[in-house]
Amino acid sequence: MLKVVTWNVNSITVRLERLLALLNREKPDVVLLQELKSIEEKFPFEALKQAGYEAIVLGQKGYNGVAILSKKPLNNISKGMESFYQDPAARVIKGQFGKITFVCCYVPNGQEVGSEKFKYKLEWLKGFTQFIKEELEKKSPLIIAGDFNIAPEDRDVHDPALWREKILCSNLERESFFGLLKLGLEDTFRLHFQEKGLFSWWDYRALGFQKNQGLRIDFIIASKDLAKLCTHAQIDRDERKGEKPSDHAPVIAEFNLPI
Repeated sequence: MLKVVTWNVNSITVRLERLLALLNREKPDVVLLQELKSIEEKFPFEALKQAGYEAIVLGQKGYNGVAILSKKPLNNISKGMESFYQDPAARVIKGQFGKITFVCCYVPNGQEVGSEKFKYKLEWLKGFTQFIKEELEKKSPLIIAGDFNIAPEDRDVHDPALWREKILCSNLERESFFGLLKLGLEDTFRLHFQEKGLFSWWDYRALGFQKNQGLRIDFIIASKDLAKLCTHAQIDRDERKGEKPSDHAPVIAEFNLPI
């Protein structure tokens, strides 16, 4: 059984103890992390190695940053989106675990619909879609996971009327998300749960989590043949509770595959 976790940790330094506890509790085979807020030189490689995990990292001082942790060393590693989009921000890292290619992504937030950062987000997504299209053309199993900063449907939003055409929920962002899926990918969580009110992010302010005023913006997306083997998916809400939580909860998917 292959178990995969994606989590926007919102600082690997602040959330290290929680991450180590999650690794011990869930024992995932592959973990994709976003928003490290750390350069590679300060990444906790040794602590993770003691927990049984190798790591590949694309870090950035103060913000952004992505990593993939795995129980076995990853092969065919690349950082960034190659020629598809030249991005100074640390947002994409790729590695192969067995026969499966994993892409960890941290999609730009976009700040506000119509802003320059919003235009950057749409251009970034266009480049990312082309990057993934080329990966799918290689015909190897593919998992893309991370913080997409898009709530693709109204059921992924606590108050659709309030968020209508706002950042993370605009039609242009949603079209980009479904354009990616149309390449031949499946949102593994929706293979198992169809209801509304299931979120992966809640604002720290105004008791967002306690009131369940959240969005579902974190995903594990798999190529169609691989998605057929997905036996379970969940959002680990408990990880959003307690001391010093990230504002995101981990998302977990399991696949009926030998390791």
